[in-house]
Parts: sequence; C-alpha cells; structure tokens
Amino acid sequence: MSFKVAIGGIVHETNTYCKETTKLAEFEICRGEEIISDNQGVRSYVGGMLDAAAALGAQVLPTFLANAMPSGTIDRGAYDSMLAELLAGIRAALPVDAVALSLHGAGVVEGIDDLEGHLCQAVRELVGPGLPIVVSLDLHGNLSQAMADAVDLALGVHYYPHTDMYERGHEAVSLIPRLLSGEIKPVTHVESIPMLLSTSTTNLDPAKSVTEFCQTLEQLPGVIDVTFFHGFPYTDVPQVGVHIVAITNGDRALARECAQKVARWVWDHREEFRPTTLSPEAAIAKALAVDGGPVVINDTGDNPGGGTPGDATHLLRAMLNAHLTNACFGFIYDPAVAQQAHAAGVGATISVSLGGKYDELHGAPLELTAYVKCLTDGKFVRQSPMGRGGQVDHGKMARLVVGGIDILVSSVRSQTLDAEVFLLHGIDVTRYKIVALKSSQHFRAGFEPIAKAIITADSPGLTTLQVAVFPRERSPRPCWPLDSEYAYV
Repeated sequence: MSFKVAIGGIVHETNTYCKETTKLAEFEICRGEEIISDNQGVRSYVGGMLDAAAALGAQVLPTFLANAMPSGTIDRGAYDSMLAELLAGIRAALPVDAVALSLHGAGVVEGIDDLEGHLCQAVRELVGPGLPIVVSLDLHGNLSQAMADAVDLALGVHYYPHTDMYERGHEAVSLIPRLLSGEIKPVTHVESIPMLLSTSTTNLDPAKSVTEFCQTLEQLPGVIDVTFFHGFPYTDVPQVGVHIVAITNGDRALARECAQKVARWVWDHREEFRPTTLSPEAAIAKALAVDGGPVVINDTGDNPGGGTPGDATHLLRAMLNAHLTNACFGFIYDPAVAQQAHAAGVGATISVSLGGKYDELHGAPLELTAYVKCLTDGKFVRQSPMGRGGQVDHGKMARLVVGGIDILVSSVRSQTLDAEVFLLHGIDVTRYKIVALKSSQHFRAGFEPIAKAIITADSPGLTTLQVAVFPRERSPRPCWPLDSEYAYV
C-alpha cells in the first residue's frame, strides 16, 4: 500500500530547574532533505521512520525537525517560531496520507506546560480529524491524555538506555497502512501515578520487571502497545509523574484495565525504586576494591543528558584527592580550557581553572597544572547500540594529564554514551582501572559489555537521584517520595 507521509518534530527534554531559558540558537534544526541525510542509516527515531517508509514503498515528505540538548524552559518566542515552521512545512506537504512526528514528551515552554500536547493539538487542527498522526516518544515523557487524544498512536521507547529508538520510529510508520485501511482504530488511556522516579535503567530490576509486564500485556488480543513512561522528575509542572500508556484496538475499557494493572504494580513496588546513593569518595573506594577493571564510575548528578551544565567538579576533585593512577575522566565541559590547550599545543604544560563555572551547586573550579597530551576536533561516529551511526561533534577537545589521570575536556555539553570519545584521544578504556564519565543510564548501552563493574556516584547537581530535594511549587501533591502517608487509588 503506497502512501505519503510528512515527517518532522520538535524534541526537547526540559529541566525547569536550569537557570536559563533555552533559546532558538540552541536548537539543531534540519529542514527538508537534511532530515533524510542526517538520519539515513542512523539508529534514531527518524532513522527508523525512514527505513519503514522505504520498506513500504511510501513517499516521505520531510518538513521541519528541531532538537536541542536537555536544558531549561524553552523561550516562548523560540517555540512559536519552530511550531510555525513545522506547521508551514506540513501544510506545504499536503495532501498527505499521514503525519509522523518525532517528539520527546517532557517539553516545557514559557506559558505552556505540555509542549507535546500543544503541538499535537495544533497539528491535528491543521490536518483535520481523519488523517493519521503517529508519534515517537522518549520514556521520560510527562505525558498528558490531551496529547494522546490528539494523535492516533503515541509510541514510547521501552528501554533505558533507549536502544530501541529506531524500532519505535520504525513501528510508528509501519502501522500507518493498518490505520489507513481501518484495520486498527486505536484508543489510548494514560494512567498517571503520583510518583517521582529517579533515573532507573530497564537493564535491572525493578524497572526491568515493569517493562516485561508491559510486554506480557501486549500479547493480549486487541492490545497494540503498553509503555511504562518513567516521567522526567527534574521539572516542576502539573503533569510531572509516572505514566502508563496503553493503546488498544477500539477497546477503551481494555486500555484502561491494562494501564491500571501496570500502574498498580509500580505503586506496590515503589520502595524498590528508591535509590541507594554513594558520594564520589565512597564510589571511588568501592571501585578500588573491585578486582580488575575497567570499573566505570558514572557521575549521575551532573548528567548533561538531563539538563545539567556538564562542568561539575565533585567527582573529578575526589579522584584527584585520591591520587588515582591508571584512571581517565571523559569528559568535562569547559570551552575556555579546551581553547587554552589548543593555543598552547601538544606537549605544553599549562595552568588551568577547570570546570565549576556554572554555579556553586556543581562545585568550584579546579586549579590545576596539566600536560597537554592530545588535541582533536571532537568529531566521531557513535558506536553505541543507542544511536549507532550518528555524527557527533563535541567541538575542540583536549586530553590533559594531571598526575595519574587522563582528563578529556570538551567545547560542547553532552553526556558520554560510548568509548569512542576516549579512542578519539588515544585512550583504550579497557586498559584502565577506573573510567569516569557523566551520564545517568544511557552510557550502559556502550559500556556494560566492557566494564568489570559499574558504580554510580551521586554528587550534588541538577540530576541527582535525590529527587525530593527540588522545590515543588506546581507539581501535584501528594506525591511519592515527597509524601508518604497516602494511597494511590
């Protein structure tokens, strides 16, 4: 069945506790054929959509796609501009048979708490009630029933790390012929649970068991999809929380039943989601006690993938104070130091004030004397199962040596997803005792196969596992773990 599908989207995970708003210039924007060239052969949501369309013989009409690193609330003018361009692109593509959107689920704009709900309703108004709209989403979405009701299919990734982004994008477009033929007439129920979950990998329990429970329910007749949306706790909006999204073929009661079954399981096992945390010093001591290596220490409190500055110094300071040898840190965001190293050249010894420039919460700068070992342009191709094939550009980067520690410094803020950034600078992580990096869970896709052990350091930061420390003015109350004496019904 041949059909035409317009593809586009706006993707942003918003941390409302960041002090700055996110401006238009911070979005990477692709228009028209750029969307295809940037995602062809990449294990991304849009990469999956493109391959599904090709397999079905469908014609793709690429419109407008914007994506920014997680950061603060989106500037209203920036959002209005992007939405207008997305709608104009879809309007110009008409007539089409369907629209496929790549979204996140945790977008917040000045004056708009639910970016995805607002955007999907605007697209629905444009294309009318009968045209299929399919959407791919991140499982950290704070989803609303309004968003779900505006589209035909809202498919979130099941895994964290998100190794199934490609599959979910592929599935969204693959189902379009069944929507067009009337074989499936999806109805969606969003069951919201008053819980704030810290980042919980689906590689391990309890989140692993929830995901498996959802997959069991998907085998029932009439069930199209059941997804456990963990939510994004680093935002203060009315819809923040955990959400179970169940989609069935025309049976709203079944959708509600499936979603509520999973919700009850999650609620009954909520204490299993309460994290056990280690300070940087305790994490280092535990790592040193492991026989062999490499031992990965992930700094979850400063995860740029959740909106943090990427320049926190707590873990690196603890590593330096411990006088570690055969250790590497990849990486800390500090464009000024990266530029300083490039100006000095390989072989130079320089005095630097490294990191700690964003605020006091993430630590003070490190005053160091460092040897410039290697300089690069920060460009490589991602090899992690999550997003393999994607082009990465961290700007000017430097490998500095301080004592027994190799320290990578970047000019672009990002989390570390695989070992490629180390290899770019001549570091084979398998030869190191301790490998430190900034990420909460996504790094696992690239590092679990090579790590002897993984130990999480939870230092102060905007993505600390201690979600109860954040002030809540607009979040729903009561809410676990902020409030304990109440019952979810």
